[in-house]
Amino acid sequence: MDFKVRSIVYGIVATIIVGLLSGAVVPFTNMTLPVTGVLVTGIIGGLVAGYVSGTKLNDGALNGGVASAAGAIIALVVLTVAGLMAGPLAAMGLFAFGVLFVIVAAIPGAVGGALGAWLQGRSAKRRAGRPASR
Repeated sequence: MDFKVRSIVYGIVATIIVGLLSGAVVPFTNMTLPVTGVLVTGIIGGLVAGYVSGTKLNDGALNGGVASAAGAIIALVVLTVAGLMAGPLAAMGLFAFGVLFVIVAAIPGAVGGALGAWLQGRSAKRRAGRPASR
């Protein structure tokens, strides 16, 4: 099991993008069912990190979990700073609720990372089975 910086950075970027846009883009991620947004964000960030990391499932799970947790932390800091403009009470509530989301995002990130590594292995086998074209 080893960390691959490139895959973690890709996963962090994917997690931040989906995390910041999930309320406006992904359905059912508003305040009525916020866990869905965390699950989707963690799985997508982990999937990207796992796919980039390679074909080993444990490497994909490790990199996916780290990437989704780190991306969730960065998105939490950005949203908390933005929440400070609304007021300190809103920012404190957002931060306290966001810490739970960081913990929850690491689990689907690891699952998504393992899935991404598995998909990378399948596509590598598929490419190896093709004859060379002229």
